[in-house]
Amino acid sequence: FLTRRKELEWFYQYGASEIFPDFWERYRDEIPEDERGDFMAAYHKRLTSEDEQVRLSAARAWSVWEGSTSKLYPSEDLMNHWEGAHEALSLARIECHYFMNNSFFPTENYLLENVDNIRHLPTVIVQGRYDVVCPITSAWDLHKAMPEAEFIVVADAGHSVSEPGITSALVEAMDRFRP
Repeated sequence: FLTRRKELEWFYQYGASEIFPDFWERYRDEIPEDERGDFMAAYHKRLTSEDEQVRLSAARAWSVWEGSTSKLYPSEDLMNHWEGAHEALSLARIECHYFMNNSFFPTENYLLENVDNIRHLPTVIVQGRYDVVCPITSAWDLHKAMPEAEFIVVADAGHSVSEPGITSALVEAMDRFRP
């Protein structure tokens, strides 16, 4: 995830909504129609509200949207997990804060522009083929900028680290780094 505007707009404004319209409704309907031109700003307003119920309702809609799209096969358990107040508030408020601030990077493509700073580090990029949260194009762009990095596409996975293929690829990569 490179935190580029196109990635954020794809998931939080328009794109992923076309793949998961049933799950999108709750996320969309949390925001009044007249504010839907910028979901990120509308959610930020609610996630930083003085009203605890407003914050929690927005956090749950945001987090369940992400949880409902995170796996190759939607998981009721994962969606229910993100209904929890602590879980929803921590995920939604942190993510939205970072996204509203360009992840505190000075430029849109900062990570790609500065890949030379990490080129010396052994790197493995693990990406689920059907990751709707962070589409494969970003991992591909990183791989093209850093071709010496090992690039693993897990054919039967979405976004979640709990997808068996993602977990396996990450554990295998870490085992290779072990001294």
